[in-house]
Amino acid sequence: MTKTKVSPKKNASINAETESLADQAYRILEEMIVTLVLPPSASLSESILSAKTGIGRTPIREALKRLEHQGLVTSIPRKGLIVRDMKVEDQFALLEVLRPLDRLIAAKAARRVNTPQCESLKLCAESMVQAATAGDLHRFLHFDQECDRIIYEAARNTFAIDIVTSLYSHSRRFWCSFQRQGDLVRLASFHADVMKAVADGSEKKAATASDALIDYLESFSKAAVGLD
Repeated sequence: MTKTKVSPKKNASINAETESLADQAYRILEEMIVTLVLPPSASLSESILSAKTGIGRTPIREALKRLEHQGLVTSIPRKGLIVRDMKVEDQFALLEVLRPLDRLIAAKAARRVNTPQCESLKLCAESMVQAATAGDLHRFLHFDQECDRIIYEAARNTFAIDIVTSLYSHSRRFWCSFQRQGDLVRLASFHADVMKAVADGSEKKAATASDALIDYLESFSKAAVGLD
């Protein structure tokens, strides 16, 4: 199992001009949870997290509420907020839900994507693969989420997007917990195929690429827990 650390204070300046402090705090804390810098059952102190990220306690509090709503953080009596434990069965259950929604979003994005979005997706997908090849998990996650943002913007279905955003956070954390040498490159390849299919404007190819990505995640998850 490989764990990758991030530098929250350094990352706090990314997209500072376009993100609110609460959004910045959410993005940083979500990545810290996903990459196991904040592992399952870790206690979450607003003051400590504020010091680590360089962001005030009020935005941190707002971010923690959002993470609690997504199920990544939970409140325990007399203990306060902690990072929620992972359950293997949750991974397979969320993939069942993610498959049709991810396919829908990819297909709709392919139908509605515009030229600037196409160009941005192609560049983002290329950068994502380069980051994976270099073994830079943090940079990969940055471009992966940027690609998702472009696809969501093109798909224009907020109901589906609200659901998959949370599901992908849980799935990424599971993946980071069990990833091994070479897994990041394989994951990036499947993600890039979705981006390229959407950029090409092919609903059928986008749906097929989305299914291939979920197939990979299911296969990875089964192998990780010895069900392969």
